[in-house]
Amino acid sequence: MNIQTIQLPALAQRMPSPWQAMSGLLKRDLRLAFRRKSEWLGAVTFFVLVAALFPLAIGPGPASLRLIGPGVLWVAALLASMLSLGRLFEADHLDGSLEQMALSAAPLSWLVAAKLLAHWLIAGLPLVLLSPLLGLQFALSSEALAMLALTLLIGTPVLSLLGAIGAALTLGLRGGGVLQSLLLLPLYVPVLVFGTGAVDAQMRGLGGGAHISVLLALLLGAAAFSPWVCAVALRLALE
Repeated sequence: MNIQTIQLPALAQRMPSPWQAMSGLLKRDLRLAFRRKSEWLGAVTFFVLVAALFPLAIGPGPASLRLIGPGVLWVAALLASMLSLGRLFEADHLDGSLEQMALSAAPLSWLVAAKLLAHWLIAGLPLVLLSPLLGLQFALSSEALAMLALTLLIGTPVLSLLGAIGAALTLGLRGGGVLQSLLLLPLYVPVLVFGTGAVDAQMRGLGGGAHISVLLALLLGAAAFSPWVCAVALRLALE
């Protein structure tokens, strides 16, 4: 009895808390991303190339560039986000790390949330930081550029959260990339509409507050449900 009373608290102290497990997984995913730069630089490069090629194709007219600019940048960010979802869970599934996460003491939904945060920091935040610079090609005003960056700051996490659901549901399926696109595009449409609508309203002098409120609501809803749905889908994929 005395041995048990001594060993059990010591064992409990060695077991990491859910927050420690999330922090460790976040750091691990960030380290792996910086070692495999090609996996996330491809999506960022795609975003830059699409945004840079459209002005060359449309022509130098400021009015036409200003009209299509927000839509082009948002569509480019949406497609770049989809490109970066391919290996969100696949690498961990192949090397057995995903099974260890499912068997760990920390809730799988918490670990999924850490992976999604790492994914956004790697693949989403660079798009937000680059958007004002790329927006200059479309003759956007400073107010429109600020609104564009704000909508992407709110909208790109929604894209990652919703995209993770598609990635989890199609994990291990043959031809999962096509099915994933079919699942995600309808979910992405509201984010695209309200993201571009906020910038357009700001350019017309109407203010984009209403659109920002809807984007924030989408972000809160996705943040509440996406990790849980992903955890359920991943457990099904592991069975």
